Amino acid sequence: MTRTHLATALGAAGVTLFLVYQLVFSFGLPRSIFLNVYQPVPDTLSFSYPLFSNPGKHSSQNESRYLLGVGKADITGPVVEINMMGYADPNQIGSGLRQRLYSRAFIVGDVINPKDRFVYLVLDTQSGDTAIRYGILEGLRELGPQYSAVYGQHNVAVTGTHSHSGPGAWLNYLLPQITSRGFDKQSYQAIVDGAVLSIKKAHDGLTLGQLSFGSTEVKDANINRSLFAYLANPLEERQRYEHDVDKTLTMLRFQRVEDGLNLGVLTWFPVHGTSMLGNNTLISGDNKGVAASLFEKSVKDREDIAPGFVAGFSQANVGDTSPNVLGAYCEDASGTECNFEDSTCGGKNEPCHGRGPFFREKDQGASSCYEIGRRQFSAAKELFESFDETKIPISGPTVRSFHSFQDFSNFTFEHPNGSTVNTCPAALGYSFAAGTTDGPGAFDFKQNNTGSPNANPVWSVVKGFIHEPSEEQKLCHHGKPILLDVGEIKNPYLWTPNIADIQLFRVGQLFVIVSPGEATTMAGRRWKEALASSARSLALTEDKDPIVVLGGPANSYTHYISTEEEYGIQRYEGASTLYGPHTLNAYINLTLRYLPYLASRHPATPVPVGPFPPNNVNNSFSFIRGVFYDRAPFLKNFGDTVVETPLNVAPGSTVMATFVGANPRNDLRLEKSYAVIEQYFNGAWIVARDDSDWDLIFEWRRTNSVLGTSEVDISWHVPSLGDPGTSYRIKYYGAAKMAGSGAITQFEGTSRLFIIA
Repeated sequence: MTRTHLATALGAAGVTLFLVYQLVFSFGLPRSIFLNVYQPVPDTLSFSYPLFSNPGKHSSQNESRYLLGVGKADITGPVVEINMMGYADPNQIGSGLRQRLYSRAFIVGDVINPKDRFVYLVLDTQSGDTAIRYGILEGLRELGPQYSAVYGQHNVAVTGTHSHSGPGAWLNYLLPQITSRGFDKQSYQAIVDGAVLSIKKAHDGLTLGQLSFGSTEVKDANINRSLFAYLANPLEERQRYEHDVDKTLTMLRFQRVEDGLNLGVLTWFPVHGTSMLGNNTLISGDNKGVAASLFEKSVKDREDIAPGFVAGFSQANVGDTSPNVLGAYCEDASGTECNFEDSTCGGKNEPCHGRGPFFREKDQGASSCYEIGRRQFSAAKELFESFDETKIPISGPTVRSFHSFQDFSNFTFEHPNGSTVNTCPAALGYSFAAGTTDGPGAFDFKQNNTGSPNANPVWSVVKGFIHEPSEEQKLCHHGKPILLDVGEIKNPYLWTPNIADIQLFRVGQLFVIVSPGEATTMAGRRWKEALASSARSLALTEDKDPIVVLGGPANSYTHYISTEEEYGIQRYEGASTLYGPHTLNAYINLTLRYLPYLASRHPATPVPVGPFPPNNVNNSFSFIRGVFYDRAPFLKNFGDTVVETPLNVAPGSTVMATFVGANPRNDLRLEKSYAVIEQYFNGAWIVARDDSDWDLIFEWRRTNSVLGTSEVDISWHVPSLGDPGTSYRIKYYGAAKMAGSGAITQFEGTSRLFIIA
């Protein structure tokens, strides 16, 4: 996550919170969000019904067969008037839609025992989240016992693709809510409902299937944005790797036994979802959303593909990766590369920006985003086409999962060197406010800040006003000058999590680390290697070599996980490692401690549940205004065209129509579209493009706040190989909120037809 303007926002927040407290103490709480939310209770794991009438016992014939299901559902929240999540810029407010967001669900289960299964969710969001996960678990419980009996805390992983181009205001803790002006129920509920629907689709389609694993190289889709910190890792360790970021894309293929049709693929590859720049205000799934969409569309209607095929592009050890593969340069008169140690230009942080493949295009990063997504898709598709020759079958009947909560505010454990160490209450260093080359911060914060910070003096006052860390806290975070002591601030509610999720999945010889934070390249490598080594020592996979992947950020966003050496450099990633220098080793310790629970035999005692984190859905402030009303201009109706399309449109050009609009927040149109391109074919109009297509853009703007009028622009970039002589038209679907009654009225708008010529 890049904190571009959080420094500015927090400065204002310090004063704002003081005023808020005074108002709260005097007049009570402002409007809160009230929902029926999940109340933490231990999972019930008793089952009284079989999944199959006569499944039989495991044998050599079905040892490599599993219960498999895939599902996909829309999670696109409000596309306008909500702060976007990722860059932490309060001025980055959504203005429309470039690509819908989705939840993609992958279920792997044991054929015999219904409780032995797991769900891996890939959401087109910045991360997983505590409140979101609570909501999903509650939604599954509400579906009835056939869901609540088999899905719970232990086996549901909620990961995000780390897109920085989605609507925000859905996170559980206060810090990310500051720039979004609080919590938005609509944004939250869209994600929860879509995630639950995707799981339901996957569950309802469960079938006997086989899994296979493969990998390939993607050498031109990511670079290391904090190479100076990476180089602090031991030379002998670095020499074991060809690259300073992981270039390997791994794939798990889901295949139906009955007819051999492919159900879906789940991939892992590390690259930040920051291709779309901080000045972008159109909602999208960033480069991984592009990759998933391209893959799913490329196999549609193929004979070897099952209906409802799902392609998930999950993150891996993403922490220090960047999609801006041309490097970071000074956006000033010099045009030189940024300073290697601290990513500054002439001592200033703000001018240093990473450059994507098409950085010269003035399109908020859209061309570069599409290209980085295409590169991931191309590699994945090539791997998929050769899978039968290169695959590693996932074999063995074992399907296991565990989940535990751990309080990291003071977790004591044995360090690999034999000493006793502990983690700390969460805190963020000065370099956190410096941001990254994907999105630099404000004021004069700099990365690589390990000494006395030479920052804006206002911050010395602001940080003390918010919370002054104790000497014990400073010592615990040694090496990190603390800017925000977020883990010890409990007013009005917790700012960041101190309780983190520890979760692992296993199927056959494949292990999946579900990471709550953004592990850096080397942190992820160490974590995976430690788990593989321990699995060998425990003989968990017998004669097969364990395969380990890492996915995240998941379940509850705990910022970054760097190595101790990278932490000592205190660039952005180290400063954002919440629980002190021993954070990574703490995660590894807990993962290995609970690894025996994934053995083929069920353990005699369950994994400790741990202390439940708070669910702040009912406690969160919201200063986000709702939609008051919509009105059409005098002598106009909703859906009328204001600007018409031309009659003839050239291939490779962009065609646009403007309509009398209404606020899109009135109806999120989940599983539907705001905008479509219709083609006239065989005497009827058929849909040629919709909200899921990258080249169709929906933009909304308020034209008069008092009168409640607005307009919508729908633009389509016509393919260069468009069919000459073909007729098209643009359709707009909207919903208006009536003044007085508040009733929502649906309407449509249609442009005149135009011809590709």
